[in-house]
Formats: sequence, structure tokens, C-alpha cells
Amino acid sequence: MELGDSAAVIPDSFMGYRDDITMQMTMILDQIRAPLIVPALRLAVYICLTMSVMLFVERVYMGIVISLVKLFGRKPDKRFKWEPMKDDIELGNSVYPMVLVQIPMYNEREVYQLSIGAACGLSWPSDRIIIQVLDDSTDPTIKDLVEMECSRWASKGVNIKYEIRDNRNGYKAGALKEGMKKSYVKSCDYVAIFDADFQPEPDYLWRTVPFLIHNPKLALVQARWKFVNSDECLMTRMQEMSLDYHFTVEQEVGSSTYAFFGFNGTAGIWRISALNEAGGWKDRTTVEDMDLAVRASLKGWKFLYLGSLKVKNELPSTFKAYRYQQHRWSCGPANLFRKMAFEIMTNKNVTLWKKVHVIYSFFVVRKIVAHIVTFIFYCVVLPATVLVPEVTVPKWGAVYIPSVITLLNAVGTPRSLHLMVFWILFENVMSLHRTKATFIGLLEGGRVNEWIVTEKLGDLKAKSATKAPKKLIRFRFGDRIHVTELCVGMYLFSVGCYDALFGKNHYYLYLFAQAIAFFIAGCGQIGTIVPNY
Repeated sequence: MELGDSAAVIPDSFMGYRDDITMQMTMILDQIRAPLIVPALRLAVYICLTMSVMLFVERVYMGIVISLVKLFGRKPDKRFKWEPMKDDIELGNSVYPMVLVQIPMYNEREVYQLSIGAACGLSWPSDRIIIQVLDDSTDPTIKDLVEMECSRWASKGVNIKYEIRDNRNGYKAGALKEGMKKSYVKSCDYVAIFDADFQPEPDYLWRTVPFLIHNPKLALVQARWKFVNSDECLMTRMQEMSLDYHFTVEQEVGSSTYAFFGFNGTAGIWRISALNEAGGWKDRTTVEDMDLAVRASLKGWKFLYLGSLKVKNELPSTFKAYRYQQHRWSCGPANLFRKMAFEIMTNKNVTLWKKVHVIYSFFVVRKIVAHIVTFIFYCVVLPATVLVPEVTVPKWGAVYIPSVITLLNAVGTPRSLHLMVFWILFENVMSLHRTKATFIGLLEGGRVNEWIVTEKLGDLKAKSATKAPKKLIRFRFGDRIHVTELCVGMYLFSVGCYDALFGKNHYYLYLFAQAIAFFIAGCGQIGTIVPNY
């Protein structure tokens, strides 16, 4: 008996049964194809094209605005009054406002010294600044280390307060809210907030506080993030491209048009009276910073973004950490939109233009449509049209619009233009998690309030000099394999094979490339397998 002779191994009755099942399945698909599959796919294409146009118009609008801002030089000091702080012989240091600096942290072994040291190094009269370390750590060893660090700076004359809670209720929002209740905060005029991996330059307060002093309706001055580990691996380089567009374009446009932009949760300084008038910190979503910004905006307060002022911080350098971060950043805004949409629409303190901007532009297009259309259209619907040739996608929707959107996104990081193809594949992979998180937020699913602190590594240069280099791949099944990504990768690969053999759309190169990206993500190796570029 030959090994390749299937008839000798499998009984004739079973072979016939298998052929009957295949024939029945083919007949069922043929019967429902015209009345059900084709119309449903055509509707999906129409919806996705509509969302693509919405995103395209938004990107073009912001591109035009940022071009005009650069052309006419609408710098912050031309839109808002700014004068340097001056000494007063009679009043002494009392001429300077009292500033509170909050540093929320949770088990930050790797970065607590960097953040506390940077905050204590801020240049400001020593009797007019209070450093408040809000430590929610659950590791007793780390708590002791943080407390010792605070004591060390206190012995140098720094007015630093070490505050702890007996619970983690509300996570970061709960810690900030509890910190604002302290009696010594009543004497403070402004509060600057820095997450545990952020390191402000010494002149941070000298460059921000004058804006708040001379502009009574200004509630917030937000600085830009500067990534200290963007060159660590390909994944951090991709993150830099996405976030640079956010800071270079989105934040700048919102600030320049006096419309609205969200507080980034750190590297910003608030007028405490504005913070209190807006209702203070709330922990109803995982984006307490955006929640506060929206409420303050509805009270008529204005925000200023200082793109020239950069605060060093760290990007997630593992795929696991990045996935958790993106879940929180995508789920939170969608859930906040669900909770605040009606309140925004019925608000009587702001103009119709600002309402439209916040609801349509900020929430619907940027926080919902952008995530959904990237995954559903480019990773599900477009490949499905290969299997259903009766449904076609116009070239302007499949090629031209995505190309323009991609180019407009890439302008924020010109040094990485040669990595654009990798960035497209990377963003499509991450859109899977962002889409899932967006629906969880809109529907208030089970993980809607999940809060996992992003892992930080601290001073990477110092560590690389003392430690042996990491192995590129350390395979652990439970920690590395992500079934969802692998399933999407199999779908794209299968459709790519069909298109290469029988299809007419000629998407197979894109499908194969995207499938490989999902396979790499499914093994938890995005970015780490290409450390040099």
C-alpha cells in the first residue's frame, strides 16, 4: 500500500460523505451569496468609505491649519500675553505664586529617583514651591526607597512631601484628588503634574507660569513630550511617529484655533481655581486627564500648548506594555464620550463651534472613527472583497485617501519617512486592539476600567553599559502567543493566497505583508526582532 493512496486509508463511504458535505456547503454559500453576503459587504464598504472620507477631511483640515500657523508665525507669546517674572525688592519672594508639583507613582523602582530629582531640580524660589510625591506603591521595599529619596531631598532644604494612601481607589485620579485635599495645598495657586518617568527641565516653571499669571482665563499650559528611548528599537520608533503627529499637529491646531485639545495627563500645569471649578479629579474613566480637560473647557476656560517646551519621558519598550497602554488610551476616550456627549451638547457656556469641534472632531473622528476604520476597512472588509469579486472598492478609497492620510501623519517625524511602510503595518496591527478597546468603552464592557501601569525601564544608557545585551527572542508560550493576532494573520494570509492564485484585485502583496506583521505580533515580537534600522 502506497502512503499517498488516500483511498486505501480512508473508506469509500467516508470519502463520499466528505464530498457531499463539501458540495452542500458550496451550495449553501452560493444560495446566500447574492441575497446576503454581497449586499452586506457592499454596505460595509460604503460605511468604511464614509469613515475614510471623514478622517481624510479631518487630516487635510489640520494640515491646512498647521501650515497657516507656521506660515504666519502664530507663536504662543503672540496669542497670549507673556512677560518674564521680575524680582520685587519690597515684596520679596511673595511676588512669585505658590506652585505645587505632584508626582503620582506606583511601584516605580526604575524611575523614582529620576522623576523626584528632576522635580526637586526645578528652578523656583524654594519657599514658593512644594513637591508632593503621591506614592501608591504596594511593594514595601519600593515604598521605603521612595520615602528615603524624599527624605534625602528634604535634608537638602527642598520642601517635599511624601504622601501615601491605604488603598488605590481611583488609581491615578484618586491619588491626585487625595493630594489636593492636603491643608498646605490651600496656599498654592498652580499645580504642575509629572508622571513618574517624566523629567522636566529646570526652567519649566519660568516658561509656563507667566502665561497663567498674565492670562486670567487660561487654565492649563501643556508642554510637549520628548522621548528619551525612541531609538531603542523599531517599535519605539513607530510610537514616536504616531505621537509626534499628535503633538506637532493635533495639539498645536487645537491650541492655535482656541478650539479644544486634551490634557495629556502629565507635563502640564493647571490653575488650581480652574481645576476646582471644573469639579476636580474624577475616576469614572481611565482618562481622568481628558475628563478634566473637557469639563474645564465647558466652563469656558482656555488651554495653551507650548510645543517649544519639551519634557523628557519614556516610551513603552515591550509589546505587552504597549498593548495595555493602548487599551487604556482607546477605551477611556470612547467611554468618556458615552458619558459626556449629552452634557456637551446641552452646555450653554461655550459656542456651537467648540461643541462641534469637541464632539465631532475630537471624539468621533479622532477617538472612534480613526481606530475602527483602520482595522475594519483595511484588515477585514478590503481583504473580503477579494473573495467576493462582485463588490469593488474604488481606487480613491483603497489607494488615494489612505496614501494622503499616511503622508499627512508622517510629517510629524520627517527623520522616519523611510520607515513609513513599517509604520503602516504596525498601526494596522495596533488598530485591532484599539478597535476592540473602543467598542469596550462605548458599550462599557468588562475591561472598561482596567488600569495597568505602563512598565518603565529608567536610564537605558546606564543599564546598557552595565548589563549584557538582551536576547532577541525568549520564547514563553503563555506570555508571548497572542491568538487574536495569529487568527487575523491567518485570515489575511489565506486571502492573499487566493488573490495571488485566482483573484483580480492584486492586493496580495499588501495582504502578505500585513499577515506577516500580525504573525510577528502574535508571537509578541513586534519591534524587538528589528533592533537596528
